Amino acid sequence: MACWLGGSYNFGVSGNWDIAIRHPMQGLEWGEFREKMGNKVSRIEGENQYLIMWTKIKPTNLWFGYCPMSPVPTQKDIKLLSNEAIKENGLGIRFEPNHVSSITYKVSSILKPGRHLFKPKTFWIDLTQSEEELQKNMHPKTRYNIRLSQKHGVEISEDKDCIEDYLLLMFGKTTKRQKIYAHSEKYHRELAKLSFVHLFKATYQDKIIAVWMVFAWDKFIYYAYGAFDDDYKNVMAPVLGLWEIIRWGKKSGYETLDLWGTEEGKGFARFKVQFGPKLMEMVGTYDLPVNPLLYKLFRLVEEIRWKMLRILK
Repeated sequence: MACWLGGSYNFGVSGNWDIAIRHPMQGLEWGEFREKMGNKVSRIEGENQYLIMWTKIKPTNLWFGYCPMSPVPTQKDIKLLSNEAIKENGLGIRFEPNHVSSITYKVSSILKPGRHLFKPKTFWIDLTQSEEELQKNMHPKTRYNIRLSQKHGVEISEDKDCIEDYLLLMFGKTTKRQKIYAHSEKYHRELAKLSFVHLFKATYQDKIIAVWMVFAWDKFIYYAYGAFDDDYKNVMAPVLGLWEIIRWGKKSGYETLDLWGTEEGKGFARFKVQFGPKLMEMVGTYDLPVNPLLYKLFRLVEEIRWKMLRILK
């Protein structure tokens, strides 16, 4: 199983930015995509590399940065990052590092715990195992449901052109059913165009009933989004779909499938755990405050906003 535990890289000149990048959300393409979506983007090179997306704090002229799936900032890089925040009139920068937590690893005391966007825990599946080993690790009912879905005639295939079906399912079925906060249709449509994004569809009786969006980068694949028609839940397309994505990842030479987040008691977590993954805890979410007073006010307003959203949900 591939496992990045952090560290510095010698990545050379800026033109070779992606050489050392270990997650697609730090890549050049991701930055260009987020610029299309209206964010300002900074790319900082120090001991490590950091792609920062800036969001304006309306109605002020202040900005807040977000740096997802980066390395953990080093002491030397914190100075560079602070200077960039000052230049961009930012209150601070939030980091959600692509770094597995360990007892011995310590984060700089300058960084303060922040409100997470990504779940602090996730599931990984080791794709270097044989298909027999992978199925052995599953819940028996999962193996049964894979066979049941196949018996129903559900077919899984990769199809980069099924974005409209994905959007119809995502915004017509999934977000309403799960009451989740989703990005816009424009966001998903533009995202699907990126080179590392793969779309898979489930077809049943000539109808597309499920579509998955998967990211592939370095030695990892990431289960990013899934959209399903719940009217066909009896044919178990989500179970067969994830199994076929696992098989595709193996055949394509990837080593780890990141199921991208888990939260105890949630339905999506129960769905993922049936495949026998390994629970991984990431280092967490940390903020680098640049304007301490205004940062405290920002965090207070942020917490109030999310509480209100939960009430209205």
